Amino acid sequence: MASDRLVCRECHRVNEPDNETCDACNSSSLTEDWAGYVVIAHPEESQIATEMQVTEPGAYALKVR
Repeated sequence: MASDRLVCRECHRVNEPDNETCDACNSSSLTEDWAGYVVIAHPEESQIATEMQVTEPGAYALKVR
């Protein structure tokens, strides 16, 4: 389930709950306090990816606290 996953405060990438660092940017600033979930498959063709400044495919949180 997505709600028990950790999200990176730097890049908003959704990570597994046992991660100590972000899979995408290696930041150790992970949080459980996030909302919204979007999966971006083709960032080069996505307006949402452009708005979020996402360049890699993956799952991202929309709001991170």
